Amino acid sequence: MSDLKIAKPQPGEFAPYYGKYIDLVPDGDAVGALAAQIAATSGTLRAVSGADSLKRYAAGKWSIREVLGHLTDAERVFAYRALRFARNDKTPLPGFEQDDYIAPGKFDARAWPDLISEFEALRQSNLAMFRGFDADAWTRQGTASGNPMTVRALAYVIAGHELHHMKIVREKYLA
Repeated sequence: MSDLKIAKPQPGEFAPYYGKYIDLVPDGDAVGALAAQIAATSGTLRAVSGADSLKRYAAGKWSIREVLGHLTDAERVFAYRALRFARNDKTPLPGFEQDDYIAPGKFDARAWPDLISEFEALRQSNLAMFRGFDADAWTRQGTASGNPMTVRALAYVIAGHELHHMKIVREKYLA
């Protein structure tokens, strides 16, 4: 479905922490936001040189490569949760500590164009998955990190999480 409109999740469909991401996404268009982000995010990041992608805006902060690695890792985790819940899997899923993923990811040692291409491929794959869900799948719920979470909340979280981090990239790294 190319014009898939999914209403924003309501409180109780996600942990309050995720509200800051969900609020960034226009109501009814999480899938459209996910699709639009491929070109917008890739365009912004492809304009960054390999050398500049290694810069940090302050000591102890992630490089742009690490930010993109984090976005990709988090999207994988959130999309896996969405798949499990859409398939009516009620097994509670553990949380993940984002900072623990950065060092083993060795994103600063990877080729910058490859990191961008990986993000694009992952997003295309996740779009195909989300577009394949029927109406019932979107409201199915599971438990992640000890909190309830619906499939539609996860789509909004993925889109909003990207918007949040790319705003930081534009304002703190590229300004």
